Amino acid sequence: MSTAITFSEYGAPDVLRPTEVARPEPGPGQVRIKVKAASVNPLDMKIRSGQMAKVAPAHFPVIPGLDAAGVVDAIGEGTGAAVGDEVLGATVGGSYGEYALIERPVAKPEALSWEVAASLVTVGETAHRVLRELGVQPGQTLLIHGAAGSVGFIAVQLAAARGIAVIATAGEKDIARVTALGATAVRYSEGWVERVTAAAPGGVDFVFDASGAGVLADSVSLTGDAGKVITIADMSAVQHGVRFSAGTADRGSDALQQLVELAAAGKLTVPIWRTYPLAEAAQAHADLEAHRNQGKAVLLP
Repeated sequence: MSTAITFSEYGAPDVLRPTEVARPEPGPGQVRIKVKAASVNPLDMKIRSGQMAKVAPAHFPVIPGLDAAGVVDAIGEGTGAAVGDEVLGATVGGSYGEYALIERPVAKPEALSWEVAASLVTVGETAHRVLRELGVQPGQTLLIHGAAGSVGFIAVQLAAARGIAVIATAGEKDIARVTALGATAVRYSEGWVERVTAAAPGGVDFVFDASGAGVLADSVSLTGDAGKVITIADMSAVQHGVRFSAGTADRGSDALQQLVELAAAGKLTVPIWRTYPLAEAAQAHADLEAHRNQGKAVLLP
């Protein structure tokens, strides 16, 4: 037996409770890790609260969590990993626990902290996927909404490194952080359209909405083409003719390996805001829902 965080009903953060559970057993292509760090993602909170119930109803009890990093302690057939390896990746069956299962584990470089390793997976793969789906090229101009959030922060860095001109909306307190990544940061508040227009006199070619802040109609107007706008956060996308990007299309590709190498080389920053003991998962959810964070929250079993 081992300890994991579970919930058995939808609700506020206090439905998350430490529970004794059986250690998961790895199947073909999977490894079991002793978790060193588990990332807290916005989707975890949407699932816990019931916001995703119509799309993907939960089968209680649920162990939340999408990503983890740790040490392999059991392997399934055909994994290519060995007991004792330090790895990271997307989990199967949740990551908020002392043990978790990972499919297609990626080796963790020594230069990468456990916290960053766990935090890179979903947000990094999402940023990578959306830039690929947009097809934005060097020399073009990309507007990123929610640039100070976990996905937006990585997307700004990946795009800027490719020679793409990045205009990024962010809150006043985050302007300096986003500017330091190589973007032209624009304060998100009333009048943001005019500020973006002034910052991009040649126009905006593509828009990546990572904020879900009701910016789609104006973003389509800026590009002149709904097909050049993608959101990962606004469920009204279809009303604007905009693509909603979701899923795991980049998993199984070399996207995560590339992201790991960039982070290990110091070419990609994943800000860690705070770490919590596993038992304080409910507090982590409450803090993120109150928007207290500037960066990733990580659980440490």
